[in-house]
Amino acid sequence: MKRHIVNARVFDGEKFLDARTVTLEHQRIAAVGETPAAGEEVFDANGATLVPGLIDAHVHTSIDGLRDALKFGVTTELEMQGYWTRQQRKEIDDDDSLADVRSSLLALMSDGGHPSELMHDLGEHGPGEGGWTMPHVTTPDDAVAHVNTFVEQGADYLKVMIEEGTVMGHPGLPLIDPAAVKAGVDEAHRLGKKVIAHAITLEATRQAIDAGVDGLAHLFVDQRADERIVSALVEAGVFVAPCLVVSASLMGYHAAALADDPRVASRLSEPWLDTLRGSFNAYPQGVFQHVLDSVAALHAAGVDLLAGTDASIPVPSHGGVAHGASVHHELALLTEAGLSPSAAFTAATATPARCFGLTDRGRIAPGLRADLLLMDGDPFTTISDSLSVTAIWRRGTRHAA
Repeated sequence: MKRHIVNARVFDGEKFLDARTVTLEHQRIAAVGETPAAGEEVFDANGATLVPGLIDAHVHTSIDGLRDALKFGVTTELEMQGYWTRQQRKEIDDDDSLADVRSSLLALMSDGGHPSELMHDLGEHGPGEGGWTMPHVTTPDDAVAHVNTFVEQGADYLKVMIEEGTVMGHPGLPLIDPAAVKAGVDEAHRLGKKVIAHAITLEATRQAIDAGVDGLAHLFVDQRADERIVSALVEAGVFVAPCLVVSASLMGYHAAALADDPRVASRLSEPWLDTLRGSFNAYPQGVFQHVLDSVAALHAAGVDLLAGTDASIPVPSHGGVAHGASVHHELALLTEAGLSPSAAFTAATATPARCFGLTDRGRIAPGLRADLLLMDGDPFTTISDSLSVTAIWRRGTRHAA
C-alpha cells in the first residue's frame, strides 16, 4: 500500500518543489504531488521541511557509527579508510536501523606514512584489530597491484594518502612517489573507479591534481586559496569535501556547543559527547578564516563541494567530530563560508550522490530510494534548525526522532 507524507515543504536536493506531498511505496519514492486515496496511510508533516537523507562524504565508520549517523538523518556514509567487504555492505544495505555505507576499503599509503602515526588511537580500525594489515605501496607496479586487489575485494572507489605530516603534527612522514600515485590513479580509472585524495596542504593538493584524482577528501588548510589553485581545480573537474569540522579541530577548536545542544546530547553516548568537546589541536597556527575564504572562492568558481566530517571513533584527542551530528555542524560552517542554506543542503544530498555515482539517492524524485529527513523550524533560514529532526525514513522505514 502507498504511504503519503503530506503538508511538507519539499526540498528535492537542489530546489524547493511546489508539491507538498511525497508518496512512498515499498522502499522507493512512488510520486511527488500525488493526492492520497481513501484508506491509504498518511503522515502529516505539519509544515515541516522534508529533504533527501543526508550523505556524509568522508567518514571512518562502524556499526555503531552507522547507527548514530541515522539518528541525525544521515542515511549514507562514505567510508574513506576502513575494511568493509562487499558482503558486509550488502548486509548493511538491508538493515534499515543503520545508515548505508560505501567504501574505498584501504587507501594507497606509504610505508610508515599517514595514517600510521594515528593508529595507536584508532582501536578497531587499527592493523591487527579488524583482521587486516597496513598495506603500503612504493613503486608504480605496487600501486597498480594495490588498486586491482582492492577493486577485486569490492572497493566502490579508491583513496590515496598524500600527507607529509606537518598539519597532522607529525612533520616528515614518508610520501608515496608521485609516479606511483599517478600509476594507481590511472589504473583505477582504467577499471572504472574514481580516486579521492587525502591532501591537507596546498602542495599536496597540487600533486593530487597532477595525478588526475577525481576528488579531495579535505581542503588544504595551510594557505588561503589563490586564483591559480582555484582555476586548477575547476579545469580538472575535481570535487572537494572540505571537512570544515575537522579542519577546525586540527586548529584547536572544539564542538562543545554542539555536545551541549539537547538535540545532540539526547542522541549520543557520553564518550561521543566527550569527543565533541575535544580536538586534534595538531595545527594551532592555522587560520580557520582562511579555510572559510577558500571554500567561498571554490564555491564562487563552481567547484562541487560535498559535506563531509572525517568522523571516526570516540577519542577526544581526535575530537570535535561525531557521526551524524557533525554533518549538521558542517552545514552550519558551509553557510558561515558564504554558501546559502540551500547550497549547503545540496552539498549533503544531490552533489555527493552525483559525484559518487549514487544514482538511487540524494534527491526526492519518483523511483529513488525513500531516504528522507524531516525537520521542524526553518533550516533554510536558520541553519541550526536542521538539528530539529522530526522523522527519518531509511528505504521507506520511518524512525521517529
